[in-house]
Amino acid sequence: MADEKKSVVTEFKEFILRGNVVELAVAVAVGAAFTAVVNSFVKDLITPLVAAVFGKNDFSTLHFTINGSVFNYGSFINAIIAFLSIAIVIFFFVVKPLNHLSARRRKGLEEDDSDERPCPDCLSNIPKAATRCAFCTSEVPPVTA
Repeated sequence: MADEKKSVVTEFKEFILRGNVVELAVAVAVGAAFTAVVNSFVKDLITPLVAAVFGKNDFSTLHFTINGSVFNYGSFINAIIAFLSIAIVIFFFVVKPLNHLSARRRKGLEEDDSDERPCPDCLSNIPKAATRCAFCTSEVPPVTA
C-alpha cells in the first residue's frame, strides 16, 4: 500500500525536476539579466542622445494647466522614449538575429530532408535518384552525395 502512494517529498521533487519548470526558471533569470542590460542601454546611451538632440534628458517636469488641472505630458514623453528604445533594442538585437538563425536552420533542414530536386530543364520536382525527367524526358545528371 505504501508503494502505491507517493510521498509529498517525492511528488515535489518530480515537480521541480520537470523540464518546463526548469526552463521557466532559466527564462526568468535570463529575462531579468536582459532587462538590466536593456535598461542600462537606454539610461547610459539613449538618454544622453536624447539630451544632446533636445537639450533635456528628462521631460518629467514638462506640463501645462487648464482650469487648474495639471497635465504632466513630460512623464508620458519619457515613457514613450523608454518604450521605443527598449522595443528597438529587442527587435534589432534579439528578434532579427533569432529570425535569421531560424530561417538558416529551416533552409538547411529543408535542403537535407528533401528526396526531390528540380529538373534543370523544366524545373519540375523529380526524385534525386532519377537520371531522366518524368515531365520533359530530358536526361539529368546523377546526384553526387
